[in-house]
Amino acid sequence: MSTEPWTLVGLHASVRFTLMADAAPSLLPRLLQPFAKRDLTPDSFEARTVGDITRVDIAMEAMPAEMVHLVEGNLSQTVGVRNVTLRKEITGQVRRRAA
Repeated sequence: MSTEPWTLVGLHASVRFTLMADAAPSLLPRLLQPFAKRDLTPDSFEARTVGDITRVDIAMEAMPAEMVHLVEGNLSQTVGVRNVTLRKEITGQVRRRAA
């Protein structure tokens, strides 16, 4: 337990996952599955294919912080995904810890 008199509660992360993957008809639904199984809805989803590579950006303004690494792991294990880059900013409220 922390000895700090303040604690960060309601931890959420503003996240953007950027993926590079092999272009395939079934790619996009497979990328949404890690969000759906956790009852999460991305705020934005953009895909662009050039040649045989698809770049996908998936963003959420307030993803529960404890789920970020789980979704990132699922995305990186998706068939056809070559690379996952994550940009995140942890947000929350600071409250005084009860004595």
